[in-house]
Amino acid sequence: MATINDPAVANQIASLINGGTFNTEDIVSIINQAVPTGQQLQVGSGVSTGPFKKFGSFDKIDAKTEIVTTGIWTNDVGSLTSFYTSSTQKASSTGDYYYDVYQLDPSGSAAEVQFALAYGHVDGSGSATLAVDDSATFPTKATYKQYASTLLADADNKFQFEDDSNILQNVNSIYAINLSRERYREEMDPGNWSLTLTGANGTFTFIDNSGKKFGDNLGNAGRVFKVVSGSLNLGTEDEATIESTTDSNGNGYGLFYPDRGIIILNPVALQDVVGSVDGDSLIGSLGTSANTQNHERLFKAIAAGEDFEARRTENISTQHFFVRATNREFNYSNNPTYTNDNGTFVETSFESDPRTFITTVGLFNDSNEMIAVAKTSQPVPKSFDKEVLIKVKLSF
Repeated sequence: MATINDPAVANQIASLINGGTFNTEDIVSIINQAVPTGQQLQVGSGVSTGPFKKFGSFDKIDAKTEIVTTGIWTNDVGSLTSFYTSSTQKASSTGDYYYDVYQLDPSGSAAEVQFALAYGHVDGSGSATLAVDDSATFPTKATYKQYASTLLADADNKFQFEDDSNILQNVNSIYAINLSRERYREEMDPGNWSLTLTGANGTFTFIDNSGKKFGDNLGNAGRVFKVVSGSLNLGTEDEATIESTTDSNGNGYGLFYPDRGIIILNPVALQDVVGSVDGDSLIGSLGTSANTQNHERLFKAIAAGEDFEARRTENISTQHFFVRATNREFNYSNNPTYTNDNGTFVETSFESDPRTFITTVGLFNDSNEMIAVAKTSQPVPKSFDKEVLIKVKLSF
């Protein structure tokens, strides 16, 4: 119980009462402004007079935010070990720009696109020129410009990776691994992805340098981390192990944009470390006599590596409602099978002891429009000697 010694509160209540007809909730509102939160009176609740019952102030918990992390691939799987492309896409014009990568053979109905691969060159190397093809579209140049305009500052027209002296160096070509918004939703989880590539020099794993997510670098496209060679050390308290930040010639491996779901890789650095795949250099073909689809080389290195781990992070807002059915409430049903045509109970024992079984809770707005439905796991018996409390959690 709280003691109120505030003349202003007394004057407000007196003024309300002297005004004639008043609502008791108005008095409760005045009192609640003068007492601590834990001692406030509940408003808006009471015994229901029909199928609806208004939530009181203590029946709702305002929205809270929960951080949820799940695997990024189909069925919330965190590790992808099999990789497929579509021969139909390869033969089409879109194949010159990118490959969609699936977890299963795309000829099957269960196959879903997991990510896309692309190769870009600032000058259009790896694409047919107009001298060769009058309808040439320079897909590698278009790809490079597209990612540059999306990820770089307005004044920058080339990607830059730090060398072994931490000096930014321009790069003319890139590989791009691009996840759809549907996959990463809010963001890829920094420190929780690794990509294994296999080539002539062996098998190597690449991660980002976020460690425990301190020291984010903010760029035009949000947070930016460096791609490094190392391991995640998942399942331990240790931070990720970074083996090297550049190749043996000092070239940076790439950049990671978690808020865009994009990983940009340096073809030159990959070739130096991983080596060629099926006899083809990861630097790519730089000729201009045809569209060479250089991204197929990275795909082969990924498929041979057999492991792409990634997770996503979401901020989920939750709101809790406590649905209370006291002993005097909801003991009768409007179901037409509950009574006979003359209004008597079908089940004669209900005349002295009416009962119902709660299976569904509907949440309505002030216009009596249903906005959410909750189902109980099994029917909940309700009678005059039973009270029911059902907690409804909404996530959005």
